[in-house]
Amino acid sequence: MPMPDLPIALTCGEPAGIGPEIAWKARLELGARLPFFWIGDPGHLPQAAKWREIRRAAEAMTLPADTLPVLRHDFPAARIPGQPDPANAAGVVAVIERAVQLVRRGEAAALCTGPISKKALIEGANFAFPGHTEFLAHLAQVDRVVMMLACPGLRVVPVTIHVPLARVPGALTPDLLRDTIRITHDALRRDFGLTLPRIAVAGLNPHAGEGGAMGDEEIRIIAPVLEELRADGHAIRGPLSADTMFHKDARDGYDVAICMYHDQALIPIKTIDFAGGVNVTLGLPFVRTSPDHGTALDIAGTGRADPASLIAALRMAADMASRRGTPWQA
Repeated sequence: MPMPDLPIALTCGEPAGIGPEIAWKARLELGARLPFFWIGDPGHLPQAAKWREIRRAAEAMTLPADTLPVLRHDFPAARIPGQPDPANAAGVVAVIERAVQLVRRGEAAALCTGPISKKALIEGANFAFPGHTEFLAHLAQVDRVVMMLACPGLRVVPVTIHVPLARVPGALTPDLLRDTIRITHDALRRDFGLTLPRIAVAGLNPHAGEGGAMGDEEIRIIAPVLEELRADGHAIRGPLSADTMFHKDARDGYDVAICMYHDQALIPIKTIDFAGGVNVTLGLPFVRTSPDHGTALDIAGTGRADPASLIAALRMAADMASRRGTPWQA
């Protein structure tokens, strides 16, 4: 198995959550087959973790398989599992910023982010973004990015992301829908090796509006955009009734499902593969993945944290980096 030229940068996320624990567990499982380094305070790692401080990202390529490479970033407060400390919020933000700089400078092949607590960041650092996705777009100076959730057998993209349900109809515009589909289409070709991605698009309303009887967004907004993109050569079906899009036979007919709001996309993927889903940000000038779960404060420190989603995220980052020109296989 070829070794990568560069390691993946993994941010610590919320120290009080399971991020430090699953980072160590991922290293134990992956070993040196998929080199990555963790950016954070080594005092926040589990007591049993074997780690070594590195000064440069490239040093992560040379460490033993049973040792976690750590790019040290000291925090002001100790880790208390399950209890976020506002004093650490600015450090969480700074680690993300540092990791983005490393990837953009070409010192790391891709970025994988540990789960953050938005509440803790707002309270401790006046965090002004709805989530990781929007913050990374800001750091990359990109006007629009797309959040995709992926697992074996299903990829989903919500057009509107962290928007209250009552505001979704107003937020859903032709430009937003068109850009979301185009960014998704281009990323599936570039980063996932699909020559002609098959795209299924859900309606907003029950039964995709049922010809206007249950809402007219499908007629006014969704269908015209899909017709335009079909004319441009995109392989698109829809708008479809969301309640029939996610059974096994339906999923076999497309490569990605475009959904109109957060839960319409996330409920099916978390039902199918709660532990192994991956969050991917499309439209950035670098590869970014993340485990598709939160900080799990309720089980932090208990030893029960499952690293499956993080491992899947690291592997997906490696695969995407390979298609962008880094010779990875993991």
